[in-house]
Amino acid sequence: MLSVAWHTLRTRWAAFTGSFVALALGVALVAVMGQALAASLNAPTRAPERFAAAPVVVRGQDVLRVATPAGERTAELERPRPVPAGTVAALRALGPVTEDRSFPVRTSRADGAPAAPGNLVGHPWSTARFAPYRLTAGRAPEAADEVVVSGGWTTVGARLPTADGPLRVVGTVRGLGFENAVFYADARAARLAPDVVQLAVEADAAAVRAAVADDGVRVLTGGSRRLADADPGRDAEALTALNALFGTAGGVTAFVSVFVVASTFAFAVDRRRREFGLLRVAGATPGQVRRTVLAEALVVGVLASATGCALGAYGAPLLGDLVVDGGLAPGWYAIGGPGAGVWPYQLAFWTGLSVALGGALAASWRAGRTAPAQALREAAVDGRALTWGRRAGGAALLLTAGATLAYALATDPGDLLHRKTYVVRPMLLITAVALLAPTLVRPLLPRLPGVVGLLARAHAVAGIRRSAAVAAPVLVTVALAGSLLGATATLDRARSGEARQQTAADFVVTPRDGTTLPPRDVERLRRVPGTLVSATSATSVHTLEDGVALVKSEARAADPRLLARTARLPVTSGELADLDDDSIVVTEEWARHRVGQRVPVWLADGTARTLRIVAVLAVGTGDNGAYVTPANAGGAGVDRVAVRVRPGADRAAVAARLRAVEGVRVTDGAQWARAGRPQPARTTLLGLLLVLGIALVYTGISLANTLVMAAAERGPALRALRLAGGTSAQILRLAATETLTVVAAGALLGLLVTTVNLAGMSAALRLLSAPPALVVPWTAIACTTGACALLALTASLTTTATALRLTPSARGRRPRGRPVSG
Repeated sequence: MLSVAWHTLRTRWAAFTGSFVALALGVALVAVMGQALAASLNAPTRAPERFAAAPVVVRGQDVLRVATPAGERTAELERPRPVPAGTVAALRALGPVTEDRSFPVRTSRADGAPAAPGNLVGHPWSTARFAPYRLTAGRAPEAADEVVVSGGWTTVGARLPTADGPLRVVGTVRGLGFENAVFYADARAARLAPDVVQLAVEADAAAVRAAVADDGVRVLTGGSRRLADADPGRDAEALTALNALFGTAGGVTAFVSVFVVASTFAFAVDRRRREFGLLRVAGATPGQVRRTVLAEALVVGVLASATGCALGAYGAPLLGDLVVDGGLAPGWYAIGGPGAGVWPYQLAFWTGLSVALGGALAASWRAGRTAPAQALREAAVDGRALTWGRRAGGAALLLTAGATLAYALATDPGDLLHRKTYVVRPMLLITAVALLAPTLVRPLLPRLPGVVGLLARAHAVAGIRRSAAVAAPVLVTVALAGSLLGATATLDRARSGEARQQTAADFVVTPRDGTTLPPRDVERLRRVPGTLVSATSATSVHTLEDGVALVKSEARAADPRLLARTARLPVTSGELADLDDDSIVVTEEWARHRVGQRVPVWLADGTARTLRIVAVLAVGTGDNGAYVTPANAGGAGVDRVAVRVRPGADRAAVAARLRAVEGVRVTDGAQWARAGRPQPARTTLLGLLLVLGIALVYTGISLANTLVMAAAERGPALRALRLAGGTSAQILRLAATETLTVVAAGALLGLLVTTVNLAGMSAALRLLSAPPALVVPWTAIACTTGACALLALTASLTTTATALRLTPSARGRRPRGRPVSG
């Protein structure tokens, strides 16, 4: 069988080129994604930065620990607790103790002032030696208005206007790359940031541990001192986003490659009916025919998988450089190399081989059922458009897609809004429609005017399997583009509408640097005449669900009386005005969400409380969170101020007074709803574009391969058109019309799948009491359809023009036989 398969591949290499290229590309992508995932499984241990030279760092409680029947559950606290005063006193008896403080430095606009970076962070000068920072010019700060800055953006003697008053730069230090530091005199830093969350102790580590009471305080030595740096988990968070990006791309690659390879083998087998019929006439059994097809797939699979692994080894480092240059990964991230391991290549190779054999399995079964009489067939018209296997498989997948959608809407509509769900769910419906494509394409083929239009439709209907093979990859690409980009656009519009509905304020004030507003600025905003001001803080609460799962929920802290007048929250039960220091407002997705119930919670600083539920909010798009009073904010600072203009007050004057406060951004309610709504993560958008790029490449491969395989059997039709007097231009126009008609049918099927998927998401939004939205990305669909049409048209015209050069015209054809003499 292998020898027969090898000779078949040598003589019919053009028919298998598309399968080979598609499979090799798929294996290469799987190999690259596997190496990318291997490189992103674990972040390297980052060395300590700010306290690299400190012997011991003592840090206040920053981990919540809750005992459950299934063991201890832990969660990182949003705001660590200050080191207890008693612990600080005990540590001072062991050796020198240096208190650390960190706070944002807000620069003001002033003529002649140096252009400062936007992320300045302040520290006491006494902590600079632990990084270590060394003076490159000037001296240490002594007075309250003196500072030392890192980096080369300013010089000694410069004036630095800030929201806390003007500062004089009396010294500079070389920047170390991980922060833009501003060092104050210790006394001034203590006034700006009174709480001491961590401190450096110059004493023996064992003595420090003995002196620290068991109150959650952590003693950091060696490499663990990196946990005292700002955002020590940033590398792990970046790798999590990369895992999602590469995992999605790898999954779609596998799906599309299986689809293309399976459809290619199925179409190739269907075009070889006469060949298999001749084998049956020569005495071949059905099993031998099936083994021949599988042997062909085995040879193609081995060669393509090996080629794909080689391509993957070459392309992996390029992808690593691309994501680093694009800011999606840390600078140390790299893909490939000697330590990458061989498992990604093994996974890619065996996946490719399995895809080849699996894609050919159904085709081989059909090939084995070919009757010897097929050798006598001359007609190119397809018989039954849809086999019972495709009919049953398509119907089963269609019912499964409908049933799972209905179940999700009935039990957990919020799951339909998650990225993993709206990326994976369309594939089920796409596969179902693709299996039923031979039946669905026929009624979508329009009756075009003119002889060319009539012939184009007749050719497409006569070769309905070929038409379905062309329409199917278009369906996949258009449906993926519409479903994925439409899902993000639908969620974006729903969130925007939700924000507009819930905002009753005339103005929203936020800090320009994205941190929190100082208390004095909040007081200045409250003193603006003719306003009602509601200051809120972003915080979080932890709950224990089912007695074993420690769940973090986003929350906001606000004065309930002011909140009710500046916001329109979607309350489903209870009263928002009943919120006090002993209660909480929750959403319907909480395990306990009945008014009057008491729920144990842990605040953002780890404080344990038992609060009474006074109101319940609708889930919405998932951005609605819990509400508590400022007493339960866990030390969170004000990050948003909603301002409502009182009746009779001058709106323009109020806006001017609000903008006069330094360091704030003032927007009206509508602008804030548009600009402040959550946006899809950059990695999510790039992941979707990567998925669509992969789908479009596979579409081009599938279209070219299908049209090349179909060119040979169209020779008799072209000869007939030539004999009927058709010119080359007319035949090319006929081929173009037929191709574009079939592409349009595939695009319509893709649009149908997109509409169904987005309709399910819109129904979920309605059930969640969110503003229903259904956004079809017409631009993306039009561009995708145009790209598919261009690829198909290029392949069709190229193969038709090649065939025309080999087909004699009616004028050039000489009659056979003897000439008749007069």
